[in-house]
Amino acid sequence: MLGSSSGHEAQSVMEQVGDNIIHHVSNSDIHHPIFHLPHLFNIDMSVTKHVLMLWIVVVSVALFVILPVQQFIKKKTMIPSGLINLLEIVVTFVRDTIVRPNVGPKWVNNWAPLILTFLFFIFFANAIGMIPIFDLLGVVNRFVLHVPINDSNNFINGLLHGGPTATGNFNVTAALAMITFFSIIIAGARAHGFIQHWKNLVPHGLPGFVYVILIPIEIIGMFVKPFALTMRLAANMTGGHIALLAILSFMAIFADMFHSVFAGIGVAIISVPMAAAISGLEIIVVIVQAYVFTLLSAVFIGMAINVHH
Repeated sequence: MLGSSSGHEAQSVMEQVGDNIIHHVSNSDIHHPIFHLPHLFNIDMSVTKHVLMLWIVVVSVALFVILPVQQFIKKKTMIPSGLINLLEIVVTFVRDTIVRPNVGPKWVNNWAPLILTFLFFIFFANAIGMIPIFDLLGVVNRFVLHVPINDSNNFINGLLHGGPTATGNFNVTAALAMITFFSIIIAGARAHGFIQHWKNLVPHGLPGFVYVILIPIEIIGMFVKPFALTMRLAANMTGGHIALLAILSFMAIFADMFHSVFAGIGVAIISVPMAAAISGLEIIVVIVQAYVFTLLSAVFIGMAINVHH
């Protein structure tokens, strides 16, 4: 009976751990708003956690990229310094190593702004998610203000629902991927004409029966590209947080399993350094995933411009 009871309690802790992880990495949907707003054209305009985070991203990009560049342009001296130096390095790197080799020198000035917008937006969205602002507010809310965690009307509790990064939300990454999708069509249409762009999807001069096979494959491939961009960014920004929460949860699981706080402390000796190492890797992921999304977008746009068949 004791073993059965112990197993039941351990299972209960496991369920709590699983629910907690899902709660922290799930999409922040309209069912958990932090600001209730009226419907517009039957669409609920309430603000969720990830919408708020996107607003923070926009403000951050404006403060650290757009405004400094505008102020620099207004100056009489054109010698960059400080933040402008760093921005110049990033812009030059993206233009010369990502955009130009893919779209070609003729179109580099047309598509560099979009690719740079992707890079800065995704980088800031990823980086802001690494700062545990909302989690710290949650700790204060629960242990200092003593607000129940199940109080759905509490503003801070609303901030705790959903993943830590807006780019971990599939809706956000899908929207970014759709921009790339339509950019591919626009790039091909501008370079070759609208009709010719669609003709360029398949090689010319092949037997008719081959087109019966190729055309469906190419059409599927058109939608696979944005789907891959969507899943790659969201999954990579979510996976590290799942691993981090799972490793830290071992402390609670072992403490409950052995009915001893010392068991949890013993596991903490291993799990905390591992969690710190994963957090370090997450910093690298923040930069790499912004780079990969922009690189793939430039490659896909370049494929529509520079047809090789």
